[in-house]
Amino acid sequence: MGDVLAGIHATWEFDADSVLIRFERGIRTPRLFQSLRERRVPHAALSSVTLTPGKRGTVVLRAIPRRGADPLMEVSAGQLKEGHDPYRLVLPAERETLAEYYADELRALIGPDASEPADRFLVAAPEAPMHFKAYDGRAEFDGERVSFRWFWTGASTAKWKAGDQTFPVTELSGVEWRSPDAFDGYLRLLPRGPECGAPVPGPASGPAPGAAGPTAGPGTAAGAALPEVSRPARADQDPAAVVFGLGYGALHESLPFAAAVLESVRRKQPAHAAPAVPGAALTGAGRRDPADIAERIRHLGELHQAGLVTDEEFSAKKAQLLAEL
Repeated sequence: MGDVLAGIHATWEFDADSVLIRFERGIRTPRLFQSLRERRVPHAALSSVTLTPGKRGTVVLRAIPRRGADPLMEVSAGQLKEGHDPYRLVLPAERETLAEYYADELRALIGPDASEPADRFLVAAPEAPMHFKAYDGRAEFDGERVSFRWFWTGASTAKWKAGDQTFPVTELSGVEWRSPDAFDGYLRLLPRGPECGAPVPGPASGPAPGAAGPTAGPGTAAGAALPEVSRPARADQDPAAVVFGLGYGALHESLPFAAAVLESVRRKQPAHAAPAVPGAALTGAGRRDPADIAERIRHLGELHQAGLVTDEEFSAKKAQLLAEL
């Protein structure tokens, strides 16, 4: 097609075999879009195209990716709010006819296998090296390995005892991401079990206390079907995870990071590894250790005293924590 359709926060360029989505760098553009900059989406990565009325005199053109085609959407597992969906192009309502034309053009280019899950990622992941600050540590990814370096101000005793962690992607089976918009957001790595031909990774001096099993649902993208392996139920006790918090693990940093790790894990999986299992359930979190609850309430109180949390937020989050006892 070779045409360009400019919308709010993004521009779509239509090529013979793909759509190039370029995001604006303006102050009102969501930071996730600014972080992504641009994404080339092959027609083979799409399952359908929709055009619906938007808010305040707009229409929304949306390309819906195939399951398993985009590492970013795979790892986000439906947790993105509408305003952060990189496949939505918001246009003024007066451009509805033009948007309908491009929607029809795209639909005509979608292949017959569009309803089937993709057997590999078709959209490129964000590029390493990458890093971000979580509440309890710093996460780094150089393209080959993921490292967690704990902060003494936030890391649990279990993580301090385990020591800083380094995980080669060849020893991982997947990634689990829970949005920082949720109170208990986190990024958890899923180590590959011994039955997959690789040891469960841990700190440089020895194995980690607890390995990850196959979990999914909101915030999960598993890379291989594994039998259940014992591991800490809570991310703040798991040395294979970092937890988010107010101002830590921001969406525009932690989600591209998780997508890049997942893409590398899938690409480096051994040929005999089982395919991903989308939609599996998260393991039950169970009740927290009372000492851990007290520590989280103490930290919440510090944020409240510093003016970073309102009275209403403090009361609501404190009640939420106490309800888990």
